Amino acid sequence: MHYRDLLPDVLSIADAASEKVLNIYLTDFKVDYKADQSPITAADIASHRIIVEGLRQLSHDIPILSEEGADEPWSQRRRWHRFWLVDPIDGTKEFTKRTGEFTVNIALIEHGVPVLGVVTAPALKEAFWGAKGDGAWKRDRTGRIHRISVVVPKAVTRVVASKSHLNDETRQFIDNLGEHELVQAGSSLKFCRIAEGHADIYPRLGPTCEWDTGAAHAVLLAAGGKVNTLDGEPLRYGKENVLNPHFVASSK
Repeated sequence: MHYRDLLPDVLSIADAASEKVLNIYLTDFKVDYKADQSPITAADIASHRIIVEGLRQLSHDIPILSEEGADEPWSQRRRWHRFWLVDPIDGTKEFTKRTGEFTVNIALIEHGVPVLGVVTAPALKEAFWGAKGDGAWKRDRTGRIHRISVVVPKAVTRVVASKSHLNDETRQFIDNLGEHELVQAGSSLKFCRIAEGHADIYPRLGPTCEWDTGAAHAVLLAAGGKVNTLDGEPLRYGKENVLNPHFVASSK
Protein backbone atom coordinates (compact mmCIF):
# COMPACT_ATOMS: atom_id res chain seq x y z
CA MET A 1 0.00 0.00 0.00
CA HIS A 2 1.36 3.43 -0.99
CA TYR A 3 0.48 5.71 1.90
CA ARG A 4 1.37 8.82 -0.09
CA ASP A 5 -1.43 8.04 -2.53
CA LEU A 6 -3.98 7.89 0.29
CA LEU A 7 -3.05 11.17 1.95
CA PRO A 8 -4.84 13.63 -0.38
CA ASP A 9 -8.14 11.78 -0.01
CA VAL A 10 -7.81 11.39 3.74
CA LEU A 11 -6.97 15.07 4.07
CA SER A 12 -10.05 15.97 2.01
CA ILE A 13 -12.22 13.84 4.30
CA ALA A 14 -10.74 15.52 7.39
CA ASP A 15 -11.25 18.96 5.84
CA ALA A 16 -14.91 18.18 5.10
CA ALA A 17 -15.44 17.06 8.69
CA SER A 18 -13.57 20.12 9.97
CA GLU A 19 -15.78 22.48 7.99
CA LYS A 20 -18.90 20.93 9.53
CA VAL A 21 -17.35 21.01 13.00
CA LEU A 22 -16.44 24.67 12.65
CA ASN A 23 -19.95 25.58 11.48
CA ILE A 24 -21.40 24.02 14.63
CA TYR A 25 -18.66 25.55 16.79
CA LEU A 26 -19.77 29.01 15.71
CA THR A 27 -23.36 28.39 16.85
CA ASP A 28 -25.01 28.15 20.27
CA PHE A 29 -24.57 24.37 20.38
CA LYS A 30 -25.89 22.01 23.05
CA VAL A 31 -23.58 19.87 25.21
CA ASP A 32 -24.69 16.39 26.27
CA TYR A 33 -22.80 13.85 28.36
CA LYS A 34 -21.96 10.19 27.87
CA ALA A 35 -22.24 7.53 30.56
CA ASP A 36 -18.69 8.31 31.71
CA GLN A 37 -19.62 12.00 31.98
CA SER A 38 -17.40 13.04 29.09
CA PRO A 39 -19.00 15.74 26.91
CA ILE A 40 -20.38 15.15 23.44
CA THR A 41 -21.94 17.56 20.94
CA ALA A 42 -23.62 17.46 17.55
CA ALA A 43 -20.21 18.28 16.09
CA ASP A 44 -18.73 14.98 17.34
CA ILE A 45 -21.54 13.01 15.70
CA ALA A 46 -21.49 14.98 12.45
CA SER A 47 -17.72 14.65 12.14
CA HIS A 48 -17.92 10.92 12.81
CA ARG A 49 -20.52 10.41 10.07
CA ILE A 50 -18.59 12.40 7.46
CA ILE A 51 -15.31 10.61 8.20
CA VAL A 52 -16.76 7.11 8.30
CA GLU A 53 -18.69 7.63 5.05
CA GLY A 54 -15.60 9.07 3.37
CA LEU A 55 -13.29 6.29 4.52
CA ARG A 56 -15.73 3.60 3.45
CA GLN A 57 -15.86 5.08 -0.03
CA LEU A 58 -12.06 5.34 -0.09
CA SER A 59 -11.34 1.83 1.18
CA HIS A 60 -14.37 -0.34 1.80
CA ASP A 61 -12.20 -3.30 2.84
CA ILE A 62 -10.41 -1.55 5.74
CA PRO A 63 -12.38 -1.59 9.02
CA ILE A 64 -12.90 1.59 11.06
CA LEU A 65 -12.64 2.14 14.79
CA SER A 66 -14.07 5.50 15.83
CA GLU A 67 -14.65 6.91 19.30
CA GLU A 68 -18.23 7.75 18.36
CA GLY A 69 -18.95 4.56 16.46
CA ALA A 70 -20.59 1.36 17.58
CA ASP A 71 -18.49 -0.76 19.92
CA GLU A 72 -16.51 -3.33 17.99
CA PRO A 73 -16.02 -6.58 19.96
CA TRP A 74 -12.49 -7.81 20.52
CA SER A 75 -13.44 -11.06 18.77
CA GLN A 76 -13.64 -8.97 15.57
CA ARG A 77 -10.92 -6.41 16.23
CA ARG A 78 -8.30 -9.02 17.03
CA ARG A 79 -8.37 -10.01 13.34
CA TRP A 80 -7.65 -6.48 12.17
CA HIS A 81 -4.08 -6.20 10.91
CA ARG A 82 -4.92 -2.87 9.27
CA PHE A 83 -7.63 -0.43 10.33
CA TRP A 84 -8.62 3.22 10.37
CA LEU A 85 -8.55 4.82 13.82
CA VAL A 86 -10.71 7.94 14.16
CA ASP A 87 -11.34 10.59 16.77
CA PRO A 88 -14.00 12.87 15.25
CA ILE A 89 -13.10 15.58 17.79
CA ASP A 90 -10.19 15.25 20.19
CA GLY A 91 -10.53 17.84 22.91
CA THR A 92 -14.30 18.09 23.16
CA LYS A 93 -13.80 19.91 26.47
CA GLU A 94 -11.69 22.47 24.59
CA PHE A 95 -14.46 22.64 22.00
CA THR A 96 -17.13 23.36 24.62
CA LYS A 97 -14.90 25.96 26.32
CA ARG A 98 -14.29 27.55 22.88
CA THR A 99 -10.51 27.64 23.28
CA GLY A 100 -9.94 26.54 19.67
CA GLU A 101 -7.51 23.82 20.80
CA PHE A 102 -9.46 20.84 19.44
CA THR A 103 -8.72 18.59 16.49
CA VAL A 104 -10.14 16.13 13.97
CA ASN A 105 -8.03 12.98 13.75
CA ILE A 106 -7.72 10.13 11.24
CA ALA A 107 -4.99 7.45 11.42
CA LEU A 108 -4.20 4.28 9.54
CA ILE A 109 -2.85 1.53 11.77
CA GLU A 110 -0.89 -1.45 10.44
CA HIS A 111 0.25 -4.25 12.74
CA GLY A 112 -0.02 -1.97 15.76
CA VAL A 113 1.90 0.94 14.21
CA PRO A 114 0.39 4.29 13.05
CA VAL A 115 1.65 4.57 9.46
CA LEU A 116 -0.48 7.50 8.25
CA GLY A 117 -2.12 10.34 10.10
CA VAL A 118 -4.06 13.53 9.44
CA VAL A 119 -4.79 16.08 12.17
CA THR A 120 -6.80 19.23 11.50
CA ALA A 121 -7.49 22.08 13.92
CA PRO A 122 -10.64 23.71 12.47
CA ALA A 123 -10.73 26.81 14.69
CA LEU A 124 -6.99 27.46 14.29
CA LYS A 125 -7.16 26.78 10.53
CA GLU A 126 -4.16 24.45 10.73
CA ALA A 127 -3.62 20.94 9.40
CA PHE A 128 -0.86 18.39 9.90
CA TRP A 129 -0.27 15.13 8.08
CA GLY A 130 2.40 12.52 7.64
CA ALA A 131 3.00 9.00 6.42
CA LYS A 132 5.63 6.35 6.85
CA GLY A 133 8.43 6.95 4.38
CA ASP A 134 7.01 10.27 3.15
CA GLY A 135 7.75 12.79 5.94
CA ALA A 136 5.37 15.20 7.65
CA TRP A 137 3.71 18.43 6.52
CA LYS A 138 1.78 21.40 7.86
CA ARG A 139 -0.76 23.69 6.24
CA ASP A 140 -0.89 26.97 8.15
CA ARG A 141 -3.80 29.39 8.48
CA THR A 142 -2.77 31.19 5.28
CA GLY A 143 -3.01 27.94 3.31
CA ARG A 144 0.77 27.65 2.87
CA ILE A 145 2.06 24.06 2.99
CA HIS A 146 5.55 23.24 4.18
CA ARG A 147 7.47 20.23 5.38
CA ILE A 148 8.00 19.89 9.13
CA SER A 149 10.44 17.92 11.26
CA VAL A 150 11.54 17.65 14.86
CA VAL A 151 14.55 19.60 16.06
CA VAL A 152 17.43 18.71 18.37
CA PRO A 153 16.54 19.85 21.92
CA LYS A 154 18.54 22.79 23.29
CA ALA A 155 19.76 23.40 26.84
CA VAL A 156 16.29 24.36 28.03
CA THR A 157 13.80 21.56 27.36
CA ARG A 158 10.48 22.75 25.97
CA VAL A 159 7.76 20.64 27.55
CA VAL A 160 4.37 20.68 25.90
CA ALA A 161 1.55 20.21 28.38
CA SER A 162 -2.01 21.08 29.23
CA LYS A 163 -2.95 22.79 32.46
CA SER A 164 -5.89 20.42 32.91
CA HIS A 165 -3.62 17.34 32.82
CA LEU A 166 -0.73 18.46 35.03
CA ASN A 167 -1.22 15.90 37.79
CA ASP A 168 1.38 15.32 40.51
CA GLU A 169 3.04 12.47 38.61
CA THR A 170 3.42 14.63 35.51
CA ARG A 171 4.77 17.57 37.51
CA GLN A 172 7.38 15.29 39.07
CA PHE A 173 8.41 13.96 35.65
CA ILE A 174 8.80 17.50 34.33
CA ASP A 175 10.77 18.66 37.38
CA ASN A 176 13.20 15.76 36.86
CA LEU A 177 14.00 17.09 33.38
CA GLY A 178 15.93 19.99 34.87
CA GLU A 179 15.76 23.43 33.28
CA HIS A 180 12.63 23.64 31.16
CA GLU A 181 9.86 25.86 29.87
CA LEU A 182 6.21 24.93 29.35
CA VAL A 183 4.54 25.15 25.96
CA GLN A 184 0.76 25.13 26.25
CA ALA A 185 -1.28 23.12 23.75
CA GLY A 186 -4.54 21.19 23.80
CA SER A 187 -5.72 17.88 22.38
CA SER A 188 -3.50 16.05 19.88
CA LEU A 189 -1.82 19.35 18.97
CA LYS A 190 0.75 18.51 21.67
CA PHE A 191 2.28 15.90 19.35
CA CYS A 192 2.12 18.29 16.41
CA ARG A 193 4.00 21.03 18.26
CA ILE A 194 6.88 18.59 18.70
CA ALA A 195 6.59 17.47 15.07
CA GLU A 196 6.94 21.05 13.81
CA GLY A 197 9.89 21.82 16.11
CA HIS A 198 8.08 24.06 18.61
CA ALA A 199 8.47 21.69 21.56
CA ASP A 200 10.71 18.81 22.62
CA ILE A 201 8.77 16.45 24.86
CA TYR A 202 5.22 15.61 25.94
CA PRO A 203 4.80 13.31 28.94
CA ARG A 204 1.30 11.88 29.32
CA LEU A 205 0.99 10.20 32.69
CA GLY A 206 -2.79 10.09 32.66
CA PRO A 207 -5.55 8.26 30.80
CA THR A 208 -5.89 8.41 27.01
CA CYS A 209 -7.42 6.09 24.44
CA GLU A 210 -5.94 4.87 21.19
CA TRP A 211 -8.09 7.21 19.07
CA ASP A 212 -6.82 10.21 21.08
CA THR A 213 -3.24 9.64 19.92
CA GLY A 214 -3.08 7.58 16.72
CA ALA A 215 -3.20 10.30 14.06
CA ALA A 216 -0.85 12.74 15.75
CA HIS A 217 1.47 9.87 16.67
CA ALA A 218 1.74 9.06 12.95
CA VAL A 219 2.55 12.70 12.18
CA LEU A 220 5.26 12.79 14.85
CA LEU A 221 6.82 9.54 13.63
CA ALA A 222 6.88 10.89 10.07
CA ALA A 223 8.55 14.07 11.37
CA GLY A 224 11.34 12.06 13.00
CA GLY A 225 10.03 11.82 16.57
CA LYS A 226 8.90 8.92 18.71
CA VAL A 227 6.30 7.89 21.28
CA ASN A 228 7.36 5.35 23.90
CA THR A 229 5.81 3.88 27.00
CA LEU A 230 7.53 4.44 30.33
CA ASP A 231 9.23 1.06 29.78
CA GLY A 232 10.89 2.45 26.67
CA GLU A 233 8.79 0.41 24.24
CA PRO A 234 6.99 2.01 21.25
CA LEU A 235 3.34 2.83 21.92
CA ARG A 236 1.22 0.22 20.13
CA TYR A 237 -2.34 0.10 18.80
CA GLY A 238 -5.00 -2.52 18.21
CA LYS A 239 -5.03 -3.82 21.78
CA GLU A 240 -8.00 -5.52 23.45
CA ASN A 241 -8.09 -2.62 25.94
CA VAL A 242 -8.19 0.63 23.96
CA LEU A 243 -6.72 2.58 26.89
CA ASN A 244 -3.13 3.65 26.31
CA PRO A 245 -0.46 3.07 28.93
CA HIS A 246 1.37 6.17 30.15
CA PHE A 247 3.75 7.42 27.47
CA VAL A 248 6.25 10.07 26.50
CA ALA A 249 6.26 11.68 23.06
CA SER A 250 9.55 13.30 22.14
CA SER A 251 11.77 14.61 19.38
CA LYS A 252 14.65 12.24 20.18
